Amino acid sequence: MKGVRAYVVVGYTAVCVAAAMPGCVRALKCPPDSVKVGNICIDTYEASAWQIPPSKTSLVKKVQAGKVTLADLTAGGATLLSTGLCTPSYPANFPLDGNWTPVLGSNPPSPGVYAVSIPGVLPSACTSWFQANQACLLSGKRLLTNLEWQGAAAGTPDPGTDNGTSDCNISTAGRAVNAGSRASCKSAWGVFDMVGNLNEWVADWTDLGNQNCTTWTAEAPVAGNDISCFGGDGNPIDPYGGMDTYKNLPGALLRGGDCFDGSRAGVLAVDSSAFPSINYVYTIGFRCAR
Repeated sequence: MKGVRAYVVVGYTAVCVAAAMPGCVRALKCPPDSVKVGNICIDTYEASAWQIPPSKTSLVKKVQAGKVTLADLTAGGATLLSTGLCTPSYPANFPLDGNWTPVLGSNPPSPGVYAVSIPGVLPSACTSWFQANQACLLSGKRLLTNLEWQGAAAGTPDPGTDNGTSDCNISTAGRAVNAGSRASCKSAWGVFDMVGNLNEWVADWTDLGNQNCTTWTAEAPVAGNDISCFGGDGNPIDPYGGMDTYKNLPGALLRGGDCFDGSRAGVLAVDSSAFPSINYVYTIGFRCAR
């Protein structure tokens, strides 16, 4: 068509009309590991974290392109991290505070840990917010915002029953299942396991009301004495840490609920009582977006 030219922009197929005032009408095309939700690519599955040897550069590129498969990871000598009882744990160069150090020989520099969206494996748990954030970034992605998570969850069946096969995993038996294995636990957009299985970190932090300041070193195992006047839980009982434990640190939002307290799971389930560097427990996982 006269006056129309097409070209590719990273992540998009763009069509520009010469007569239009500046810019393009862009049609988002998501990679195979994600689905289009509005104008964002949301990972289809809860994240599994993999340790990949630095020599496997082609495998890392497949991860970052959203095209890697379980067969690729297995053949490439990758190790699935922090599932079930949180073993095997994250390597020492990928600590809870997210301040990773590169693996010797990695180019570009990397701690060797990547977030992957594939079915048929257990999602990774026992992951701090900082680790989840970095694992997404290393894979060319990011954590979802709270707004994006809410949008992507639309249409996921809210829990009522768990038949143990196809319903959302809200079993009080308290055991996560393989990503995507519950066929009916799927949002209207095509995203799996947004209700139950594992709680999912989102990008947003929240100020929960305390007015005094503390330091990360005083309240959490983070060196450097960095000040925090952000908030803290402000509650007499913190379900994760005991009595009013981490005052004046920010809370990070968790969404969807989990299989360990399934009666509270759902599309609107939100928890602001978790802390970015402390709540790395077997109920908490994450999901990435582009």
